Amino acid sequence: MSWIRNKYVRILTLVLALQATLFYAASRGESVPAGPPLDLFPAQLGNWREVQNYPVEQEIRDQLKADDLLNRLYGDAESRAAAGLFVAYFKTQRTGQSPHSPKNCLPGTGWEREATGLLDVAVKGQAEPIRINLFVVSHGDEKSVVLYWYQSPRRVIASEFSAKFWLVMDSIRYHRSDTALVRVTVRVANNDADAATRIGVSFVGTVFPVLKGYLPA
Repeated sequence: MSWIRNKYVRILTLVLALQATLFYAASRGESVPAGPPLDLFPAQLGNWREVQNYPVEQEIRDQLKADDLLNRLYGDAESRAAAGLFVAYFKTQRTGQSPHSPKNCLPGTGWEREATGLLDVAVKGQAEPIRINLFVVSHGDEKSVVLYWYQSPRRVIASEFSAKFWLVMDSIRYHRSDTALVRVTVRVANNDADAATRIGVSFVGTVFPVLKGYLPA
């Protein structure tokens, strides 16, 4: 079994090295159409209205190396629900810029994972539901549900590994490596993570069709 595992590791390493070579070769001359700046993203989304716009500090911007950022809190006056929306957009990933996975970032800032999973969310205009990540995280007495995914011009991806795979494939075929990390955060009230998840799913269903128009197609 050890020999099999070692052989698998060698093959995987070789494949990844080959993909990286093809990726950087194919990425030359990338041309990404310009989209509207995320600052122009609507403050009103159905029943959801912007409550606060959180500026991203320069230190964090330098770490993320994203080309455009959005960090807002939206509220639904009818249900009194609230959801945070964070979007980091990258025009290219061939020069070192790439989304930072919440799987790594959240624990690094003191949040502990309590549960993880995947969700299929039906959204208007999509023939099939989109599959996204679900995290339940806690920090002291605070608990939140975090939904996130990677959004490229042609697909929505939950898995970090799949995101890397399609990054290479799209660079070879379409000469593009642009992507966005989209994260929705809902605070858990009364220790009811299921209720917070329902709020997050409802918000994703509202946000997704609009956000598509702000990311290059």
